[in-house]
Amino acid sequence: MNEFYQLIQDTVSRSPIGAKAVAVKIGKPYSTMMREVNPNDKGAKVGADTLMDIVRATKDISPLVFMAKELGYRLVPVSKDEGEEDSAAL
Repeated sequence: MNEFYQLIQDTVSRSPIGAKAVAVKIGKPYSTMMREVNPNDKGAKVGADTLMDIVRATKDISPLVFMAKELGYRLVPVSKDEGEEDSAAL
C-alpha cells in the first residue's frame, strides 16, 4: 500500500499547478495535505473524499488507474452522454 501513497504524493508534488495550489483547491492547509499524502507518515492517511478532490484538482487520474488495476479492473472514460445519463440517474 506504500506504493499507492507514494503515487498520491507524486500526483500532488508533480502537479503543474503546484502542491500549494492543490491544497487551496481541496480546501486543506498545505501542511495537513502533505502529511496525509506522505507514505512514510503512519499517523495520517488520505481519505476517499480527499483523494477525489486531489484527482479533480490535479486532473491526474493515475491513483484511480492504480486502484482499478490492483482490483483487477481497467479504468475507462465514459462518453459525455453516458456521464450525463449517469448523473441524472443519481
